[in-house]
Amino acid sequence: MPMTITEKILAAHADKTEVRPGELITCRLDLLMGNDITAPIAIKEFEKVGATSVFDPDRLTIVLSHFVPAKDIKSADQCRIAREFARKHRLKYFYDEGRGGIEHILLPQEGLVVPGDIVLGADSHSCTYGGLGCFGTGVGSTDLAAAMITGETWFKVPESMKFHFYGRLGPWASAKDLILYTIGQIGLDGATYRAMEFTGEVVERLPVDQRLTLCNMAIEAGGKSGIVAPDEVTLEYVKPRAKRPWKLYRSDPDAAYHSVYEWDAGRIGLQVACPYSPDNVKPLEEVAGVDVDQVFIGSCTNARMEDLRIAARIMRGKKVAPYVRCIVIPATHQVFQEALREGLIEVFSEAGCAISEATCGPCLGGYNGVLGAEEVCLSTSNRNFPGRMGHPKAKVYLASPAVAAATAITGKITHPAEVATGSA
Repeated sequence: MPMTITEKILAAHADKTEVRPGELITCRLDLLMGNDITAPIAIKEFEKVGATSVFDPDRLTIVLSHFVPAKDIKSADQCRIAREFARKHRLKYFYDEGRGGIEHILLPQEGLVVPGDIVLGADSHSCTYGGLGCFGTGVGSTDLAAAMITGETWFKVPESMKFHFYGRLGPWASAKDLILYTIGQIGLDGATYRAMEFTGEVVERLPVDQRLTLCNMAIEAGGKSGIVAPDEVTLEYVKPRAKRPWKLYRSDPDAAYHSVYEWDAGRIGLQVACPYSPDNVKPLEEVAGVDVDQVFIGSCTNARMEDLRIAARIMRGKKVAPYVRCIVIPATHQVFQEALREGLIEVFSEAGCAISEATCGPCLGGYNGVLGAEEVCLSTSNRNFPGRMGHPKAKVYLASPAVAAATAITGKITHPAEVATGSA
């Protein structure tokens, strides 16, 4: 029976020769992840049932990422619970502040996620990992607790949707524009409990960083997962990092899909998601000129080295607009160090940006940039629902790092070509 890449991965982990959409299966898990918000809840449930050991301390990672360095007593206690559990169970891959960063960028960076895996994360953006050709999905803390004990979980095999991008990206366009456009076309529930498979010559030319961005926002369309079939680009990224063996899967040419979308990437252009939903997407030209109070360059969607390089290229030698603040938060400690060595931190600092060590920070309205009433922010993050980054009456626009950097310079939503020196 022909199968999609997602169905093949699930079948292999369920020890079955084939699976069909809608089928209930139990799968072995390659990696589990919890963070400083979700892990303490899972730990409580783990201990409540009397569990004394995790199924494999090398396959459970805890990453302190959302409220670190601790912003208050409650967040400090959350982190303390996670630290004590990691120490007690000798977790090999425990990442504390100053040594880790945002989990969805950190785990691929550290080689803990490899092609062919099933990765279960107690965070909705765990779909990011599909950019490496694996099945990554988010679950609640109780499901994480059960998986910590057994090393398994159950799934209903999702239907797959194919999103095929052909042609070439236009100047300054990136994977962020492709995924915003996709969500704008199908809506917040357009892929509910389905695997979103991204294909086509445009996707094949994307570096791994952008493939991860593409899959990161699958959840914003309701997707169970996002995935890009692995290739030589994937292996070039994985080989020097991988902590475990990998396996490559691809969809069969005659595999069945719930639906197939085909778009010319050259006609998509730069996209902006407007308040108050990630599917309220418009071409940049329709919202250009909107005044902003804050620009945020960071989050698990767009805080990798490639993102920072793009932003720095636009901001080099320029200043953040008066009465506007720009916050730049590299995704991981390693990214921060690389940005420091390349002089990017200096570029941002001289431009007048506030720069932080790796943390999720303002993306979830945590801290380091929470918005007040009626304030307007242009963010490279993934959600802009009311209250997501602070006050429910604040307005958040979502866009790429290139648009964010240009907007910081002018104080208005701006096309990067208007302020950049040199071509895209």
